[in-house]
Amino acid sequence: MVKHIVMFKLSGTEEERKAVAGKFRDALMALPAEIDVLESMEVGINANPGEEWDVVLTAVVPDMASVDIYAKHPAHVAAALLLAGHKEARACVDYEF
Repeated sequence: MVKHIVMFKLSGTEEERKAVAGKFRDALMALPAEIDVLESMEVGINANPGEEWDVVLTAVVPDMASVDIYAKHPAHVAAALLLAGHKEARACVDYEF
């Protein structure tokens, strides 16, 4: 199994970032029903104003090849487009467990 963990730092006012993050979260949480390789999806929106990152997601897939399948799936691509114009930075770790 592989955990795919991604953090996003968004641009804009706090209100804009929260709105974009909420739409993004909702789109991501719908993905397990659409993408067969997704074992699970968890998305969190940062509640700590002292931290810089806005959104974190943890997806579980069977293997590293599945990370690529997930990334290229049209439903995932559509969800990622919700961050267009708002994504300031992205950090990712994929690890086997």
